[in-house]
Amino acid sequence: MTKELETTFLKALEQNQQKLLRICSVYAKDAEDTKDLFQEVLIHVWNAMPTFNANASLATWMYRITLNVCLRIRSKDIKKQKKILRMNSITIGNLPTEPTQTDNYQQLILLRSCIKKLHEADRAVIALYLEELPYKEISNITGLTENNIAVKIKRIKKKLLNCINEKS
Repeated sequence: MTKELETTFLKALEQNQQKLLRICSVYAKDAEDTKDLFQEVLIHVWNAMPTFNANASLATWMYRITLNVCLRIRSKDIKKQKKILRMNSITIGNLPTEPTQTDNYQQLILLRSCIKKLHEADRAVIALYLEELPYKEISNITGLTENNIAVKIKRIKKKLLNCINEKS
């Protein structure tokens, strides 16, 4: 890879790393899984850098790759899980009896758990929305129309609110 592409990659990574990590976290089971997903995303972005043609912004292109990698890996995980026999009677360790995190952290955990219950397409839309991307950019990434994005976001917010209220 040329020095110019390497510089472009590193600059784009510096600007978008936290957003990409948060998108990965929506599809991950835990912090370690998030790191693994993020590394996989970086490999795909790095390998695809020579093919970037600037039809969209570099950030939009990276978000699209991130979503595609997360969805593909999630699909593989679901197929694997169907082959595993769940043993509900076995428990490992004890859960802590006292809360150790702040209320804001607990609310974030609750929101993330509700997001993980959403359909994958809705999860992608809300992850990008929470990154404060404009509807047009979400549309470019997902392939949905801006109007469809607006309607989906309204419906997703209602689902999330219901989920949070049920768990509170």
